Amino acid sequence: MEILVCIKQVPDDSVEISLNSSTGKPNFDGVTQIVNAFDTYALEMATRLKEKVGGEITVVSIGDESVKNSLKNCLAVGADKAYLVKEEGAEGLDSAGISKNLVKAKEEIENILGKKFDILFFGKEATDYASSQVGLLAAEELSLPAAANVVDIETEDGKAKIKQETEDGYNIIEAELPCIVTVQKPNYEPRYPTIKTKMAARKKPIDELQPAEKPESFMEVVKVFEPAKRQAGVKIKAETAEEAVVQAVKMMTDAKVF
Repeated sequence: MEILVCIKQVPDDSVEISLNSSTGKPNFDGVTQIVNAFDTYALEMATRLKEKVGGEITVVSIGDESVKNSLKNCLAVGADKAYLVKEEGAEGLDSAGISKNLVKAKEEIENILGKKFDILFFGKEATDYASSQVGLLAAEELSLPAAANVVDIETEDGKAKIKQETEDGYNIIEAELPCIVTVQKPNYEPRYPTIKTKMAARKKPIDELQPAEKPESFMEVVKVFEPAKRQAGVKIKAETAEEAVVQAVKMMTDAKVF
């Protein structure tokens, strides 16, 4: 089984990001760059599949030299090979531009390795710009079957059996290989690297690929807004629960909540 996992490096989403007052852009100074959370789920799912059926996992990303740190982390938790599409202006690419670069990279890597990928894994969205489009745009360009919001996958007889999360529950669907899946959070967490796997990852090369010709951008970020600050709540003081309920109902009525 030959697997390609497409990952993105993003600012740590556990840190509160503020806007730069002079530029109006997010201020990432001092914020650690990490692998996008949904991409870590995709890599873990791909690694579990590899452990069942054998094969190799290749990871690819787009960005500057710093992205190699994230790719090294992927090599320490299941990936076998890594490639970087060297693009200094990656943050200026929209979803269409990113997918075109990944499609080009996929074809170049296949030529380098001399074999075709059976499954392409993507996280369902990035935590910085959550468009949920890149994997599906790549599927359109490659004319491959695709499934979104995947939480489990198995393969047999040239087909993928996919568990897909929906608003109402789950679908079990089949797709002919090769195919593309975009991964939702499964019912397990990504594994952590060990000292041994970290040391091994440091020794593995990360080859660089040239970006695709910059395609026409269909999206322009005009302005970024900080989310509204949550207002402090009101503490109700009452002698009994009944009195507290009366106060709460009155407050909601005055606020025209209902």
